[in-house]
Amino acid sequence: MGISVSKLTDVSDDAGARLAAELGGPAVVIYFASPKHDPQDLALSVARAFPAAVTFGCTSSGELVSGSMSKGAIVAMGLGADVVSRTEIAVVDGITGSDDGIGRVFAEWEAKLGQKMLDLDPERWLGIVLIDGLSGAEERVMERLGDLTNVIFIGGSAGDDVAFKKTVVAAGSKVASDAAVIALLECPSGFDIIKTQSFHATRQFLVPTKVDRAAREVIEFNGKPAAVAYAEALGVGVDKLADEFMAHPLGLMIGGEPFVRSPQQLVGESVRFFCGVDEGMKLAILNSTSIVEDTGDALKKALDRNQEARGLLNFNCILRTLELEAKGLTEQYGNVFKVIPTAGFSTYGEEYIGHINQTATMVLFR
Repeated sequence: MGISVSKLTDVSDDAGARLAAELGGPAVVIYFASPKHDPQDLALSVARAFPAAVTFGCTSSGELVSGSMSKGAIVAMGLGADVVSRTEIAVVDGITGSDDGIGRVFAEWEAKLGQKMLDLDPERWLGIVLIDGLSGAEERVMERLGDLTNVIFIGGSAGDDVAFKKTVVAAGSKVASDAAVIALLECPSGFDIIKTQSFHATRQFLVPTKVDRAAREVIEFNGKPAAVAYAEALGVGVDKLADEFMAHPLGLMIGGEPFVRSPQQLVGESVRFFCGVDEGMKLAILNSTSIVEDTGDALKKALDRNQEARGLLNFNCILRTLELEAKGLTEQYGNVFKVIPTAGFSTYGEEYIGHINQTATMVLFR
């Protein structure tokens, strides 16, 4: 079976059947769809069309399939049993609350597997996570996953075509908001993870000295009002600061690599971010580079290292998509992925070791 991908561009009642005609008989189907396609109807259609497969997905803010970016479509990837030999999946409801749904799910999985989640081989087992992109709960979910297992969970926050009204995740015939879908995949031939962001770090740093973590707001950087300190570092007036957010976000540097924290808006003299920022976190000011070139280079290097690569799952930040659209580069970005079967979507944030922005997190299946 291997890996296959498909794309549907029109709204229809037989989406699942049409995907099945193209994807064949996979063990796992992962799909991403514009909310123009009713999420409940689509989940039911896909689950019916693949009765022997594990099916899951989410709403998107743009889709990606081998060679092209799109809007308003459904894209799907089918993974054969030779790529994924076992899958466990669950919907974790109420992620904005304090209930430990992830702990309960992991306990159930451990009973089935006969192994502790902490003992699973992270070279063989992969986690996929799709999260309600309007929940603001990504940090909580990722921190809990990281506490309970060494398996890497990678994924994205569901979108809704930039309406910011409702995002939906789905597993089988169930759809939900205020929820996360978590899937555990056994990949006997292995996989590789690619994280790429088109920025380089400057030698200027901002340290949050006062934050409202729940609101994802920095009140002070370096002991000054956050907007004032940020603007001074960039050499612009506070009134021009928001214009610089896309090109100069902040990065938590780990191993010389930035994990991007993107500012969303000014709230008085505070700065609200798209992901969490903690007090004392040393953040480098970043300068933007070329999304198309950087992503192409990252993919080429990964493929050169992995001659047995068979397919790519791509979680691409909506902020990257908006930049590509503004610069007329969506066709060029899509062309980067002509070389390998690819499916993905424009996210409201990316998941990899934590919750990040302006990044593409990708899984390369062998």
